[in-house]
Amino acid sequence: MVAIFLVVPDGIRLVFQPAHSPELQPAEHLWEFVDEPLANRCFDTIAALDSAIGDRCIALAQQPDTIRAATLFHWWPHQPRRN
Repeated sequence: MVAIFLVVPDGIRLVFQPAHSPELQPAEHLWEFVDEPLANRCFDTIAALDSAIGDRCIALAQQPDTIRAATLFHWWPHQPRRN
């Protein structure tokens, strides 16, 4: 067995998150934007559902402020905006 050690630089603090915690995964917070417009609809085929989900994802991708607001947690690393 080989031991591997991680050297943590000064100024970096590791935050250990519990396993299986979807509420801590930023992407999990986007499902409500995908699911809501599709709720209470009946699709004749899986292909029709797949198409509707694809269309919704494309529409959501064009709303970066919505995505950012739902997924930018205080602990999530992010790049500063460039002007």
